[in-house]
Amino acid sequence: MTTRQVHLLFPAGYDDPQRPSGGNVYDRHVRDGLAALGWTVVDQQVSGAWPAPERSIESEVERQLALVPDGGLAVVDGLLGSAETALLRHARRLRLVALVHMPGPPGGPPPAVLTALRLVITTSSWTASMLAEESGLDLTAVVVATPGADPAEVAPGTPSGGSLLCVAPVVPAKGYDVLFQALAGLDDVGSSARTAWWCTCVGALDSDPEFVRQQRQLLAERGIEQRVHFAGVQTGADLDRYYGEADLLVLPTRLESYGMVVTEALARGLPVVASAVGGLPEALGRAADGKPPGILVPAQDPDALRAALTRWLTEPDLRTALRTRARDRRRRLPGWDRTVASISSALARVLDG
Repeated sequence: MTTRQVHLLFPAGYDDPQRPSGGNVYDRHVRDGLAALGWTVVDQQVSGAWPAPERSIESEVERQLALVPDGGLAVVDGLLGSAETALLRHARRLRLVALVHMPGPPGGPPPAVLTALRLVITTSSWTASMLAEESGLDLTAVVVATPGADPAEVAPGTPSGGSLLCVAPVVPAKGYDVLFQALAGLDDVGSSARTAWWCTCVGALDSDPEFVRQQRQLLAERGIEQRVHFAGVQTGADLDRYYGEADLLVLPTRLESYGMVVTEALARGLPVVASAVGGLPEALGRAADGKPPGILVPAQDPDALRAALTRWLTEPDLRTALRTRARDRRRRLPGWDRTVASISSALARVLDG
């Protein structure tokens, strides 16, 4: 039996555990999972800044694609999509597949590239729909392979529900300014909320230092800086500990193609309060009773976020219901084996086609 071979053109450093973005974690699972299924995986990391606008990585993508033999199968991370000329030229001699985490530039390939490829893999149904809407891509040429979830211990929670957790780099896109405005107003909703909450922010602090400085200043001005802890990047057992000590995941992001931190929280039975954007409703899902294991709020709306957090902190029955649904959803989350199996089957069809 001939061994199937696939070349992976992913951003350099995606295998660095200190870069725990959802895209990097996903790409690592694809690489390792395909190898476990018997594929010969050729790991071709592409150097550059991410996202890479204005074709700044054109020559590097060209160099890496030239290493793939005629008729070879190559999976290209969508962040490399700005190398339009190289991708279009090699699409005529290779079996090129795009793995798109986020639609539209600078997060994904332009329409001309998408329609020239053999297949497009996306990480959410929302992303697939957006690609079809923005580029006219035929959805029959798209495979949706949603992220899996690693098994984890159930977080026991606290009686007050006051341990809030946000896992994301501290940058404007993740909505930390919205979160801190919402938290700053919690003192106005009653003594129970005034005394019962604290928030841990797990994520990189060096991506936008000026934004971090502004948020620290806001917290100090509102007198809540002692109740918000910036933990920086955490991985492995340290990240597990933060999840295990939390009561609620809060994700006020402005846009998210899926939101793997949501399923990471649900894998521990943690309810979620998040923005109703992109693929987040898809990631949150529903429990057996048909209701979500959390609360979705409009993006960029600190008042709506504050209202949701107030309900969580002041309504014990709501906390109980959401915890029950989160633990039910935990039992239903698919693993990474299903994600990789879906991708493997799709790639095999490209090779055989």
